[in-house]
Amino acid sequence: MRSDIVPGGVFPDYALPDHTGTVRSLSELQGRDPLILTLARGHYCPKEHQQHLELAAFQPKIAVAYTQIVTISTDDHHTLQEFRASVGAQWPFLSDPARTVQQDLDIQEYTDPDNNPMIPHTLVLRPGLIVHSVYNGYWFWGRPSIADLWRDLRDATRESRPDWDLSTPGLRAEWESGNRAHFHGWDRRPDQS
Repeated sequence: MRSDIVPGGVFPDYALPDHTGTVRSLSELQGRDPLILTLARGHYCPKEHQQHLELAAFQPKIAVAYTQIVTISTDDHHTLQEFRASVGAQWPFLSDPARTVQQDLDIQEYTDPDNNPMIPHTLVLRPGLIVHSVYNGYWFWGRPSIADLWRDLRDATRESRPDWDLSTPGLRAEWESGNRAHFHGWDRRPDQS
């Protein structure tokens, strides 16, 4: 992995076609929320299926926690659709058959010349594509468990949400004055007063 992809660094804002063929950037998909990003070997890999089945089971919690998830794979468009459907994923899968991400991040899995995949990684990104944690999944046990992701997402959310603790001095006064800038979701709504 490129040396600047470490906690505190900024992940590149790749723009790739999603499972519908629409080009989407990571920053657009992340919005102002934490993001789980998987850099996947592809549909052919049983380890990818197992990890993505676990993420699909975890997805209802991810959704209610104002968190996003994205998978980038070297699969072509049709195979990418099959991969997404086979694991029951409801999040965007981005297709990178040209291996732009693999080459840019220096994560070619040279031990598999037949498929030429990326070394699989899972990252938790704070808003702004800021790297919170990086997991190297070449060996399956290197991939994060749901418990690992929960811990990372708790920490990343706490760091990025001023309203994490409503007892923080000054928050109630901001709320009562109509200043909703520090309250997730309310910062984009018109004043309700």
